Amino acid sequence: MREVDIAAFAVAHANGATVIDVREPVEYAEGHVPGAHCVPLAQLPASLGSLPRHRTVYAICASGNRSRVAAELLERAGFDARSVAGGTAAWARAGHPVTRGSRT
Repeated sequence: MREVDIAAFAVAHANGATVIDVREPVEYAEGHVPGAHCVPLAQLPASLGSLPRHRTVYAICASGNRSRVAAELLERAGFDARSVAGGTAAWARAGHPVTRGSRT
């Protein structure tokens, strides 16, 4: 499983990366990376068909624990996946924007 730091993720995000937030919907609504799609970790196996196989998928959570599990699951399923180290908390601490609400 490959992990990327916030700086590398910010570049990928600016270039239109596919981002899934694997937290629960209530956590996602409290604040998420703009453009991230909410796919709770427990629902990820059933959602694999909706993810692009031709692009890297970046998984993010609150601090990086669930996103590591998600990236490992995605890699086992044949995806090019990355876990975002430090998660949404590190993203916000670095001064990047956070979107609130449940809209995916």
